[in-house]
Amino acid sequence: MASMPLRFGLFGLALVLVLWLFPAEAQPTFPELTGRIVDNAQLLSPADRTALDAELKALEDKSSDQLVVVTLPSLQGYTIEDYGYQLGRHWGIGTAKLNNGVLLIVAPNQRKVRIEVGRGLEPTLTDALSKIVIDNAILPRFRAGDFTGGIKDGVGDIVRVLTGDAAEVEARARARQDADNPAVDWVLVIIWTAILLWIAYSIWRSIRYAPRASHRRGGSVLTPGPTWSGGGGSWNSGGSGGGFSGRGGSFGGGGASGGW
Repeated sequence: MASMPLRFGLFGLALVLVLWLFPAEAQPTFPELTGRIVDNAQLLSPADRTALDAELKALEDKSSDQLVVVTLPSLQGYTIEDYGYQLGRHWGIGTAKLNNGVLLIVAPNQRKVRIEVGRGLEPTLTDALSKIVIDNAILPRFRAGDFTGGIKDGVGDIVRVLTGDAAEVEARARARQDADNPAVDWVLVIIWTAILLWIAYSIWRSIRYAPRASHRRGGSVLTPGPTWSGGGGSWNSGGSGGGFSGRGGSFGGGGASGGW
């Protein structure tokens, strides 16, 4: 039976081998929290950053909720979901008591966007509402190459949800869906069905009675029937500074992501 020192020696050797064969996963490098806008991908002009910062400061003054916009040149090989909640924890966005922080993360080179929601705001800015904001306010602009417009519209809708206007955001989402998927006009369907049935009946009738017409008219075949044709409608990263910092908020992975 192996002695106690020998056992510990074998265990230590095994541990060294495991750590050598399976090294610990490298942690991502996080940008410095320089303000409410951290534009490291240089998507926003100084004027845009100033306007957005004023909107985010007004939200924090009104509700204590902290919303930070961050644009990243790289996700360093991580998914935007993994990177997002780690960044939120690293920065401590939101207060330690309320966990009321939100990140709007844009990674243009990976064509990804995410709304990362602090634990305390998950019942308000739900995963479903976050997805609505991304799909209806942000992605249409991004797909058109308008990053500034997408960020502004996304921030606007997030602020509306956090300040109690989620119904407006949902209503605009429904309106967009209705526009993309218009309701069937059943009256028009019935009219066109009747026209097509009449045309089919006319063709059938002309074929059914054509021999008799030929016999009566001395061999000439009369082939009546209407013709029909379809119609047609003829930049520099940074933020506000001013002593802004997170206040210990925690994140658990709530929110939603999208790509374009």
